[in-house]
Amino acid sequence: MLRGFEGQFVPNTNKDTLRRDLYQRFLPKGVPDNEIEDLLLKRRLLVKEGGEYRASVAGVLMCHDNPDEYLYNSFIQAVFYRSKDRDANYQIDAKDFKGPLDQQIIDAFKFVEKFNEVSARKDIGRIARPQYSMRAVFEALVNAVVHRDYSKIGSKIRLFMFSDRLELYSPGALANTVTVENLRYAQATRNELLARLLSEITLHDTMSRQVIRRHFLERRGEGVGIILNESETLSGQTPIYELFDEELRLTIFAAKSLQEV
Repeated sequence: MLRGFEGQFVPNTNKDTLRRDLYQRFLPKGVPDNEIEDLLLKRRLLVKEGGEYRASVAGVLMCHDNPDEYLYNSFIQAVFYRSKDRDANYQIDAKDFKGPLDQQIIDAFKFVEKFNEVSARKDIGRIARPQYSMRAVFEALVNAVVHRDYSKIGSKIRLFMFSDRLELYSPGALANTVTVENLRYAQATRNELLARLLSEITLHDTMSRQVIRRHFLERRGEGVGIILNESETLSGQTPIYELFDEELRLTIFAAKSLQEV
């Protein structure tokens, strides 16, 4: 039985909506073509609806090269401002990342990395300090993608970088009994199927070393703790989670330049 929005069928889709090179990541190697359909159904990437095969929401999000074509606003919007406010006069760069969810995470990660300024000071040897822990940024992006409510088509995941902080907005209220106060300790996944699929995708070596993990999701419930601990150690300020109506905002504060210390 399919449960939750991620397992529902997407109108105007069919088996061919799912890209072969993307869904093969979730199937055993060497599967004969005549068995693929059944396996896609078992993995809930495909749904049988009224005698027709349709792509599921999870199938479109993970196995289509532009999910936004079928699921409006299912992408990450990123903007960098060289100021403390959203001011178009100080907007340096803006991108919409619209690939499959794992690629969206990678692209948004690289966007932050590009503008993550590193200060340095020579004492006994060279000391360097980035504004943000990229390990914390990765965990924040994965959490935003896995826990957002994809049934809310009126808003997208939004990432804003300012001169003094990073803000990440994810549509949807917190799942079950989770609150902003117990986020560090609670574990509840809105999109269990997406979490399972992301936990099967291996990171390439360079990113794996950066974020200290092998897969996109390890499913140990450590993500929020990593975000809080890594960021506070670097900047001296604890990140803040806030809920506005049905949108969760995470604020991570930038570490001060070593030149200012």
